[in-house]
Amino acid sequence: MIKEKGILFVLSGPSGVGKGTVRKALFEQDTNLKYSISMTTRNKREGEQDGVDYFFRSHDEFKEMIEQNRLLEYAEYVGNYYGTPRQYVEEMIEAGHDVFLEIEVQGAMQVKQNFPEGVFVFLIPPSLEELKNRIQDRGTESEELITSRLQEARKEIEMMESYDYVVVNDDVDNAVKKVQAIVQGEHCKKDRVAKQFKALLEVEK
Repeated sequence: MIKEKGILFVLSGPSGVGKGTVRKALFEQDTNLKYSISMTTRNKREGEQDGVDYFFRSHDEFKEMIEQNRLLEYAEYVGNYYGTPRQYVEEMIEAGHDVFLEIEVQGAMQVKQNFPEGVFVFLIPPSLEELKNRIQDRGTESEELITSRLQEARKEIEMMESYDYVVVNDDVDNAVKKVQAIVQGEHCKKDRVAKQFKALLEVEK
């Protein structure tokens, strides 16, 4: 029997497009998916567990991992580092699980450089007007910040050429169905199946 490996799927897109909503809805329907657990240097909050919410590491340990290229991407935010550990992703894929990484555009480009065999999915809004409405509906950001986010979104949308697939998030259920179709399609790709079948033939010799 073919031992099917998992695939790393990177779900990305501009702020406010609904990446988290789509990813959560997707996970409610597919139990084989694994969410990529991030690593951080920030202190553990009450109720959080190492290896469940985050992998908690010291600044020195994190910097050592950067130097050893053991992170698929990382960024510094308010004095703490956050990143995606390569080992966790590779172990889940080897075990046959599809790993989903929900991330902003700059981080996705880092992952593409470090893990080009991943599948990169870009989530876009039906229009910039709709994106503006979604950000405004949050009710948490000033008009100035909303304008800044929309300007950044324009630049990020121009980067969709770097992705393998583009999904319009006009409706969460529709977007989830499209992502599921991408997952199924990727597992049926000739090159991927042929590689796994050849490995099986080697074992059976």
